[in-house]
This record gives sequence, structure tokens and C-alpha cells, in this order.
Amino acid sequence: MDTAVHMPVGNGPAELAAALWRAAGGAPDALPMLAVDARDPVLPSVFRVRDLAGATTAAAGLAAAEYHRLRTGEAQPVGVDTRHAEIAFLSERYLQVASDQADHHNALWGYYRTRDGRWVQLHTTFPHHLRGHLEVLGCGEDHAAVTRAVAGWDGQVLEDALGERLLPGFMMRSRDEWLASAQGQSVAALPLMEILRLGDGPPLAVDAGPRPLSGVRVLDVTKVIAGPVCGRTLAEHGAQVLRIHAPRLPFVPRLVIDTGRGKRSCHLDLANAPQREQFARLLADAHVMVQGHRPGAIARHGFSPEAVAALRPGIVCLTLCAWSHAGPWAPRRGFDSLVQVASGIAQAGARAAGVDEPRPLPCQALDHGTGYLAAFGVMTALARQAREGGSWHVRVSLAQTGEWLQRLGTVNRLDGETPGLEAVADLMDRADTPYGATRFVRPVAQLARTPAYWARGAVPLGSDPARWE
Repeated sequence: MDTAVHMPVGNGPAELAAALWRAAGGAPDALPMLAVDARDPVLPSVFRVRDLAGATTAAAGLAAAEYHRLRTGEAQPVGVDTRHAEIAFLSERYLQVASDQADHHNALWGYYRTRDGRWVQLHTTFPHHLRGHLEVLGCGEDHAAVTRAVAGWDGQVLEDALGERLLPGFMMRSRDEWLASAQGQSVAALPLMEILRLGDGPPLAVDAGPRPLSGVRVLDVTKVIAGPVCGRTLAEHGAQVLRIHAPRLPFVPRLVIDTGRGKRSCHLDLANAPQREQFARLLADAHVMVQGHRPGAIARHGFSPEAVAALRPGIVCLTLCAWSHAGPWAPRRGFDSLVQVASGIAQAGARAAGVDEPRPLPCQALDHGTGYLAAFGVMTALARQAREGGSWHVRVSLAQTGEWLQRLGTVNRLDGETPGLEAVADLMDRADTPYGATRFVRPVAQLARTPAYWARGAVPLGSDPARWE
């Protein structure tokens, strides 16, 4: 049976996590096993980031414990501390690596004023996006030149020109402007998450093991933050996660290190026919495929959720994107900060702070929140597969998570500063990796019988052969 998980409302993270659990069809008798310690918020934000972080990490932790109970008959308490959850939403910032890893923004990434007084954000992290922006603007790779060029455009005209080339640049909108737009209306009509039955098939055999996801094989075809956080969360509960990366595609080293814990990684390019065959062979033994590309990007290589379910009946497929599968922006590239700018979040922050320039959230909350929601959906679908059989499709997006965050309402907490490294030392672990010694935020959800941990440190992309262990 298909399930639309509508956007819950509640007075705190525990209530929101329980509402998520019930909306996804979770067993009611599991909820008494969940304890959420709702601390005072630690990140300065006008939005309820603490509640988003606490609810999504708690739901994912409870889903892992419930899948373990389904396989072993053993129930276990699950605890989440919201301070820890908020800090995990900044995991890439707190990561410490012995080797030098540059910041993932270049000098031209940022906000620019247009001729008609609007703000436009240009997202130029990846070289091909940078080149595309400069071609549209008709200027050189210089901040002053880009500033002058943007000032010669009206905001909507520039956004449309970038959109024609599917480039990641968007105009700042108010909440009302977003809801009046075609894309805003499309997103507002969607639930927070969907768990859809793709087809029939028997329950898949999963080798038993000591951890909740022992024996579960996951193909991780994702990039940047949200999708990789989903795979990292599955890995912390024992799944064998194999991250797939095409060598021709750009990446951000720091994010690979932060989200790569617990995973193996191989090079496969789905645009290459022999490598597509290798991927299909991996798929034949997978239990889960998670992909975080624009709608249609993986499908054009023959791996839509429907095609994957035909190749591997019983699989759980996750699709994650920026703007959702609906509306005119569905094919467009997007990132957390762009969704914040276009949907009213950055404008609300600016208004609350009494400034004109966009004021985003203190963390990539849409990325991290969507990543934990995705892991929650995948584990919920795995439990359904074990009970009912069938193939399943979990569908989430940054825009839907952003819509939920805005519907939760605002709080007046812009004072204070984001905690420094010394202040979060109690939440950090250490591991030796190919990058040298790393320090990182440890898993949030605490499971009493099966503690969450990553069995290996992050490895460079393409470090492993394209096969299951």
C-alpha cells in the first residue's frame, strides 16, 4: 500500500518524531522505546532547526531499531539528544582532517544585487556550473566583473536565463512570492515523503548479523550532502554501502570525507555501456539503491525506479532531488542554499535580522534533514519488504523538507553564535583514514543493544573494486 507521509506539526522534536513514525505506518508499540532529550537550541536561527534535527535523527534511529526487532525479536531503547542532532547538521564544518582540504565554495559563489534591486544567488561550486554562469553573464572570472554583470540584469530575467540552461542560480523570494509561483504551488501540494509500492515480489533474503542492517547491500549513487548522509546513516547501522562515482564528475573532497564514513567506493560511469552492465550486476544482488540526481538523470541510462524494480524485484529505491519531482523546476539543478533563497527561508532570516542581504540557516538543514528522512524512509520500506514483499520507491526532496520547516513556524533565536570545536569535543570521535587522522561528529541516535558506529573511515572515491564484499 502506498503511503504519503504528510508534514507533521507538533510542539517539539519528540512529538514531531512520533508523528512522522505514525504517518509512515510504524508500529505503535515501538514509540515508547524512543526518548528525545530536547535541549535548548544551540544554533542561531529564526526557524525550528533544533526540532527538524531532533525529529529526523530520532525517526531514523527508531526505524533502525524496529528493523532489528523485526529480524531478531529484540526490542531496544533509542535515545536522541537534540544538541547532538543540531551539531550533526553541521558535520562537514566540524570535520577535522590531517591533510589539507579546501573549502568547497569558490570566490564567485554568493549573492549579487540585480538592476531592479533583487538578490540572486549564483552557485558556482563545480567548474561546469561556473563556466555556464560566466557565459550567461558574458564576463570574466572576477568577482567585480560578475557583480557589474549581474547589476545589468533584472532578477527574474536572469533567473530565467540561467534556468534555460539548467544552471543553479535563483532569485531570493519571500514566502508569499514562493507560494504564488508555479514551483512553490507544486511543492506545497506534495506530502513530506512518499513510500510507494513499485511492484510485486517475494521478501528478499538478508543474511543475519549482529547489527540492525547487517547483510543489507546498498548502492549509493548520490552526491554532495543529502544523499550521501542517507547512505552514511544506513552504514552506521551495519549496511554494506557501496558508493558509485563517475570519474568525469566533479566532487567536493571535504564532503566526500565527511559523508563517506562506513562506505566502500568504486568508479562506474553509467554513460559507459560496459560499466552500465557492471552496475546492473551489482544491482542484481542489492537490497537498496539510493540516488540523488535530478529527475531523469539516472533514468536515461536505464535505471529508473520502475526499471530497477524489474531488474531486481524486491528492491527498495530512493530518489532524492532538490526541487521535487513536480513543477516546472523539477529538471533544474539545485542545492540547499538555493532552495533556502528561492522558497522564502533566506528572506525570512534577513527580515528577522533587520538586514537586506539574504540570511540563510546556520547549517545545511535541508540537506541533512532530507538525508535522515531518506534513511528513515528506506528502513521503513525495508521493514515492509520483509513483511509483505514487493518492490518499493521512497521519494523525498530538499524543497519538501524546506516546506515542512517553514510550516513548523518560527522562533526568535538569532542571538548567540554557532558553537566552536572546543564546545562540541564531547560529540567527536577519531579514526585513521587514507586522508590521515580525522575527527568527526559521531552518530546521533543511541541504540541500547546495537550501538551505531562506522566500521571503516572514509576512503577516496574509486578506492574499491566494483563488487560486493
